[in-house]
Amino acid sequence: MKKFIALLSTVFIAVSALAGEFPDISIAEVKALLGTKKATIIDVNGTESYAAGHVPGALDFDAIEKDFAKSLPEDKNALIIAYCGNPRCTAYQAAAKAAEKLGYKNVKHMSAGISGWKKAGETTEKAK
Repeated sequence: MKKFIALLSTVFIAVSALAGEFPDISIAEVKALLGTKKATIIDVNGTESYAAGHVPGALDFDAIEKDFAKSLPEDKNALIIAYCGNPRCTAYQAAAKAAEKLGYKNVKHMSAGISGWKKAGETTEKAK
């Protein structure tokens, strides 16, 4: 039974890697990073959603996608956080994979998304 569980765990890890999964980062961790300039946060919900309310300081992926590299820090080890609507949403992968393709090695996913952020009572910022 132990061997079966170990095999199952290995398969799950391999499938997650193939599916383009990125390490999760919690709402509390993201909140602690706000204003520190230690992370670049990317909202992948679309410009209309972004305008209605996003994590403070987040960048609108739709608006920067064409010149994405210019919006990211020079340091390829810098923390990049991508999020979308909710835990079932996979749109975040567009920004996460784009950052990874540019050579960034510390890309994470706030899986709670903007819906989780709001549900946790965190404040949002509207587009200016």
